[in-house]
Amino acid sequence: MNKTIKYVGMDVHKDSITIAIADDGRDGEIRFYGKIAHNLNQIDKVMRKLISQNIELRCVYEAGPCGYPLHRYLNSKGIDCVVVAPALIPKKSGDRVKTDRRDAFKLATLHRSGELTAVHVPDQEDEAIRDLVRTRGDIQKAIRKLKQQINAFLLRQGISYPGKTKWSKVHLNWLAAMKMPHPAQQIAFTEYLDALANNDARIIRINQQILSFCQIWRFRPVIEALQSLRGISLISAVTIAAELGDLNRFENAAQLMAYLGLVPSEHSSGDTIKKGGITKTGNTHARRALIESAQAYRLPARKSTAIRKRQEGLSEDVLDIAWNAQLRLCHRYRRLIVKGKKHNVVITAIARELAGFIWAVFRAVPLTA
Repeated sequence: MNKTIKYVGMDVHKDSITIAIADDGRDGEIRFYGKIAHNLNQIDKVMRKLISQNIELRCVYEAGPCGYPLHRYLNSKGIDCVVVAPALIPKKSGDRVKTDRRDAFKLATLHRSGELTAVHVPDQEDEAIRDLVRTRGDIQKAIRKLKQQINAFLLRQGISYPGKTKWSKVHLNWLAAMKMPHPAQQIAFTEYLDALANNDARIIRINQQILSFCQIWRFRPVIEALQSLRGISLISAVTIAAELGDLNRFENAAQLMAYLGLVPSEHSSGDTIKKGGITKTGNTHARRALIESAQAYRLPARKSTAIRKRQEGLSEDVLDIAWNAQLRLCHRYRRLIVKGKKHNVVITAIARELAGFIWAVFRAVPLTA
């Protein structure tokens, strides 16, 4: 006996889940099920009730701050569930009413018609490494903010560093020896310096933990291979692997470039073709890592001692990809600069092509079990 398919749209929030159900078929009924508490017991009760009616459920909800525990729980129960990208959900231009109930109805209807775009859901280990890498990024942001605050504090006191390079060892020693005119200011300045030193120590600890976890991670061969590319060190390689996951889901490099938001936007009509800045869709963390790595291709192609060391033990295929990347991207940087392109535009173009070489490296390296 064939099961009846029903599409379950769920508008998920921290404390509640609003549910709507759409029957199969173009003209199938769409009805509001209700709002339940966001906990696994309530979810399990609803799903058991629906499944007991000989129904095959296909659930959907938007990606958001609540993460993927609901997706993993439903899949573990054998219930099909997808998480969709909120930015890619079709919207009517004149629709300005938004409620949880309407959102649940929309998700159920669009999922039935196949108009939703699912996001890649990482497994728990990949997500754990990603959280560690993102924590490192948050601490780096805090460090940058602290440095700005220290600079502003000294500027208010009329103090300027006489040296050339800030935040070097010499500069930090100069800061440590600084005496403020008032005891209260000295305390404030000392707190800034202590916070900076504490965050620097946290970065060192997290770097050690990232290196430790990478030794047992399934993406270890990929991380080692990615470091053969110029501009990609351990942290950049781990960031790319953790944020993007298995690149085998992309059929070609162009799909990866589009996913990263590194392709030009376009608004064309008839014979008029107008291209704008990059779309900036997809994963911002991975895109930022690629932009930073692309800076290394400003200089002529060469294999430095550090790169040769990172390439030890890698396959000839990976080494060929890495060297071809240098030859192409370094030449492309010089050619675009000569044409008068702005530096940031050129670096973005280099990052886009670097994504293609990363895709090629990933395909050339088998993953561990």
